[in-house]
Amino acid sequence: MSNSVKALVLSAGKGTRLRQEGIDVPKVMRLAQGKPLLHYVLSALDFLPKEDVILVVGYKREAVLAAYGDYPHAVQEPQLGTGHAVQCAAQYLRDFDGHVLVCCGDTPLMGKATYQALVKLHLDTGSDCTLLSAHLPDGGSYGRIVRTDAGAFAAIVEAKDCTPEQAAVDEVNTGVYLFRAKPLLEALGHLKNDNAQGEYYLTDVPGYLLSRGGKVEVCDTCSPQEMLGVNTPAQLQEVEDFLAGAH
Repeated sequence: MSNSVKALVLSAGKGTRLRQEGIDVPKVMRLAQGKPLLHYVLSALDFLPKEDVILVVGYKREAVLAAYGDYPHAVQEPQLGTGHAVQCAAQYLRDFDGHVLVCCGDTPLMGKATYQALVKLHLDTGSDCTLLSAHLPDGGSYGRIVRTDAGAFAAIVEAKDCTPEQAAVDEVNTGVYLFRAKPLLEALGHLKNDNAQGEYYLTDVPGYLLSRGGKVEVCDTCSPQEMLGVNTPAQLQEVEDFLAGAH
């Protein structure tokens, strides 16, 4: 098995809650400090060869490809969830015997060192899947990482499904994963969309792999700041303010 890594950057979303009068661009092309959100994500992934960083595009994809057409891409149309987004990029993975980093194009504060720490832990432990987690005093709407008494990964429980005890867990899923390509592809074929949104969720894959005897690890090196995804004007302003202070 190869130690090579490909990245899938999920960049298909419309960003409905970000829409403002006169601005109609894909979410990842919204500007923070004069540069698209996607610019910061791709900069943090520059430890990988450009040809191994695959954009999964959808809404108004022409705008994304006009700026980043030198990256390979897959099209997700319509958008039926994160698991479906990865399914749409399967042609890049079928003959690949390495590992697949799945991340989001709207998390501009995620640092290169955090991605690299995830890759290192995944390769060092020989896992089928490694999730990136963060610790938040208030887990809010994020899925909780539930562990066994021995500290091993047990499940991701979505916030709305948490028991009071699970809701009190401060370790949350950031939506960034590293998978061995072959188990990932096998798991994608078993995803179900029997949920309220009728979508296929990548969050179901770690549990599926675990149920089949796979090895799932958690890398908890992500800071609350880094995991901030931009879904609202207030979050975009928060990113703007952080980036302004970093320069």
